Amino acid sequence: MATLQEYAVDIRPTWCSGCGDFGIWNALKRAFVAAEYDPQDIVMVSGIGCGSKMNDYMRVNGLHTLHGRPVPVAQGVRLANTARKVICVHGDGDGYGEGGNHFLHAARRNMGIVDLVENNHVYALTRGQYSPTSYKGFKTSTSPFGVLEKPVNPLGLALSQGATFVARGHSLDLEQLQHLIVEALDHRGYAFIDVMQVCVTYNREMLYDWYREHTYKVDENGDYDPSDWDAAMKKAMEFPGGDRVPTGIIYRTEDVPAYEEGEPTLEAGPLVDQPLRTRPWEDYQILLDEQM
Repeated sequence: MATLQEYAVDIRPTWCSGCGDFGIWNALKRAFVAAEYDPQDIVMVSGIGCGSKMNDYMRVNGLHTLHGRPVPVAQGVRLANTARKVICVHGDGDGYGEGGNHFLHAARRNMGIVDLVENNHVYALTRGQYSPTSYKGFKTSTSPFGVLEKPVNPLGLALSQGATFVARGHSLDLEQLQHLIVEALDHRGYAFIDVMQVCVTYNREMLYDWYREHTYKVDENGDYDPSDWDAAMKKAMEFPGGDRVPTGIIYRTEDVPAYEEGEPTLEAGPLVDQPLRTRPWEDYQILLDEQM
């Protein structure tokens, strides 16, 4: 069984002091250990952004991709090697802006990956432009008079497209976030976690006191049923739009097979373990003759 020390590297994070990424960083490593994964069992795919440096700061198999494109790459990795657990770690710009189309299709496809979106409601790496989750009226370098659009609702979107695991955590509650990641790693299909986090530099409207005041756990009274889709959608609609932010596992069902479970080419095992199959050279020559 792996220890936290086995996930450690000598590279130190370059995040701002007080950044919510530190909490996510620690929760991820603790979750991997709690779920009894070894570093070689994990493939972490990331995009572009402050939090997308995550796989530089721990000992796992890591792959950086283009801005907004880590989800399809993560799905490709999962299809190629189902023996590895694939987790996609990226920001709200990556996940809901440039990669919003991939987000929707991943939810309906139900590929067995974990999609963790670090949601600080702003583009931090590129100096504070407003993001798809920025609240209406939020003033930034590109919206000096305030954001005009309504923010997207990630949980509602995921549920509407058939996501089978939908959760929300935040970077201040390390214990809850670790639990959510462990549960997501154990899920058979697409597991989506919206992780709200502090940005101490570019979103000073939502700092630590804001989260302490506005967030609450859906299971704090012990009467919430995460298998009830209608109840989950009702919870998803509470924020954005209201002052209370529900956290925890909002919806989960294990009744839907993961995409890769129905893929015929994987019946013989992971693609990386199967023999390379090629066509006779004559077939390629016919194609070349037709096209050249």
